Amino acid sequence: MFASRRGALAALLLLCCCCFAPNAAVAELADKLRDDSELSQGTAKTFRRIMPVRFYSLLEQNPVANATLALRSCTIFVPTNEAFQRYKGTAQVLYHMTTAAFSQSQLKTSVTSDMEGNPPLYITNGRNGDIYVNNARIIPSLSVELTNREGKRQVMHIIDEVLEPLTAKSSSTEMNNMDAMQFMRVADQLNLGNRTLRTYRTQVTMAKKESLFESPGFHTFLVPIDEGFKHSTRSGLVDAKVIDGHVIPNTVIFTAASEHDEPKTSAAFEDQIKVTVSFFKQKDGKMYVKSNTFLGDAKHKEGVVLAEIVKANIPIKNGVVHLIHRPLMIIDTTVTQFLQFLTDNGENGALRKFYEVIMDAGGGVLEGINNLSEVTILAPSNEAWNISSIDNIVRDRKKMTDILNMHIIKDRLNVEKIRQKNANLIAQVPTVNNRTFLYFNVRGEGADTVVTVEGGGVNATVLQADVAQTNGFVHIIDRVLGVPHTTVLGKLQTDPMMSDTYRMGQFSHFNDQLNNTLRRYTYFVPRDKAWQKTELDYPSAHKKLFMRDFYYHSKNLLERHLVIADHAYTMKELVQMSLTDTVVLQTFRDSLKVKIEEEAGHLHDEYASHEWTEYVILWNYKKINVYRPDVECTNGIIHVIDAPLLEEKDIVVSGG
Repeated sequence: MFASRRGALAALLLLCCCCFAPNAAVAELADKLRDDSELSQGTAKTFRRIMPVRFYSLLEQNPVANATLALRSCTIFVPTNEAFQRYKGTAQVLYHMTTAAFSQSQLKTSVTSDMEGNPPLYITNGRNGDIYVNNARIIPSLSVELTNREGKRQVMHIIDEVLEPLTAKSSSTEMNNMDAMQFMRVADQLNLGNRTLRTYRTQVTMAKKESLFESPGFHTFLVPIDEGFKHSTRSGLVDAKVIDGHVIPNTVIFTAASEHDEPKTSAAFEDQIKVTVSFFKQKDGKMYVKSNTFLGDAKHKEGVVLAEIVKANIPIKNGVVHLIHRPLMIIDTTVTQFLQFLTDNGENGALRKFYEVIMDAGGGVLEGINNLSEVTILAPSNEAWNISSIDNIVRDRKKMTDILNMHIIKDRLNVEKIRQKNANLIAQVPTVNNRTFLYFNVRGEGADTVVTVEGGGVNATVLQADVAQTNGFVHIIDRVLGVPHTTVLGKLQTDPMMSDTYRMGQFSHFNDQLNNTLRRYTYFVPRDKAWQKTELDYPSAHKKLFMRDFYYHSKNLLERHLVIADHAYTMKELVQMSLTDTVVLQTFRDSLKVKIEEEAGHLHDEYASHEWTEYVILWNYKKINVYRPDVECTNGIIHVIDAPLLEEKDIVVSGG
């Protein structure tokens, strides 16, 4: 089974022996493999590319490693050249070796390394079948097995990262395979950069939670560094339950093998309080961890808290430690403070660009947020700003202020309250920008929940929901609202409120023209609920309008809703045009005669009181409400209406 792989290792060692004068043990191993004739040329080239000369040199110079190769069974985890180029430290050869031979299928839970005083190597099976040793992935096709002259079985696995053990600043510091509590006690003597853990260690001792960190087994410990306690009262909020929320029991999670945004039960999970912890990675490569208190109490508020992992994957006797930049579970900042920390303390880097744009627009937006007693922010991620259409808008301070205000809600809305507002239809929520509503859609339950939000013609997906603050929530989204990035056709295809109109337009290829960026469209689009009402009032006509055989009638009907001109009309413009006379708009076939009125809208609910402007279309002796005005697209504007522009002759639909 391993014949060709033995040949590969033979070529590998032979290649290395040409560069060095190996000692007897390595030479013996090379001699044994030199006669293996089953090595393909492609495999030899692969090993030549991946096998780092530095690692072979370290292996050759280490007497313990040589003795192991000569006399014992062993497994060697060999980092690739690329892994060595990324690694800044000195690789510890013995931490890459274990004195037992393990094929990939034989690697279970953990194996003991040959490096004295260090914890075991932890084995993780990824969801897609990959096998990880600590944070390094085994490259599955490049494992090699052989037997030395003593008849001992030996295995080599190629990995994509250098294995990093726990090391001390001074050689005089004794390493004794320490558990998480011992690790925190001697952290000042370890190579952790300039990071210290004294505050959190003190809180653990005061809460008498040492046993949690000393418990044998395989656990994941999230330890806040001292810098995360600069907030004057934060350390006093770290009690026994908060400490429990920083431990994932009976599971070792290294970041490379972690399942993205997969909630894991923390030690704070009981009848009165339930906290989960999950890992996720930003596109810039930074790793974050978040706690989600979905059942809390008076002291432990419900919501999500984010923390950046500042030093990951520190192996210890009873699991792995990740150092984080602030404590989880503790909600002690306002929304304004949360955003200000982007620059003041370097926190919450995922929203750095959003904060910069707020400041560039002037102090009014941030001051407005600060004046709200309850607020929810839809905050675009850093990547959301990387589109060319935003550049010119950012320079227009008034336009940018309107767009930023579109991301601010005067309510305290988490996903559960948004779901309640949905009530079997898409939730409509007013923003600080009085001319704009946001439209939320919630699908799925639990970890499978997907929340989307539409504002100003842009559909965004919530990447991270319910980031809790003392006066509200922050939801991180993947697009900037109000900055169109799709055509009228693209909007119809993706918006769940316009799916019926899109489906009707497909029958006659009416939709094809809506991708033309050289034209400017004003499209009055009946929402799905409008067609559902039509079905109740005129069931026979509705049925035929949505049948392909009657596409001619549906095409005529849609042409009445589509205005084609050199200019796309906003509702405000149509109101001004209506002040003097009936507005005549050139549609695809004929003309549309309408008047537009505006009215003051009011909403009083359990969360707040709101006022905004509503628009009504007067057409053919009918009053039709505009449900969503001014949905901007790159080639026009959509106005979502509460009823189709349906004439009497449209009701009598006959076959032809």
